[in-house]
Amino acid sequence: MALFIRDETVDALASELQKATNAPTKKDAVKQALENELKRVGEKRPMRERLAASQALAAKMGPRDPNFDMKAFLDEMWGDI
Repeated sequence: MALFIRDETVDALASELQKATNAPTKKDAVKQALENELKRVGEKRPMRERLAASQALAAKMGPRDPNFDMKAFLDEMWGDI
């Protein structure tokens, strides 16, 4: 789906951003600006919300093995036994 900029002010801002970022096209400049804004807004979310997906994945994995020896695992993996 195409994005048409009909507002002169928005078009001027897109051109200015294109020049400032050396983007090949206005479309690329607008895309980069939107991605950056989504990232910025996402970073404002509380830490608890940002970590929810990681916590859900860890919960799916089940409880940790209290007998797991990370050093022995890494030594074996790297052949340092």
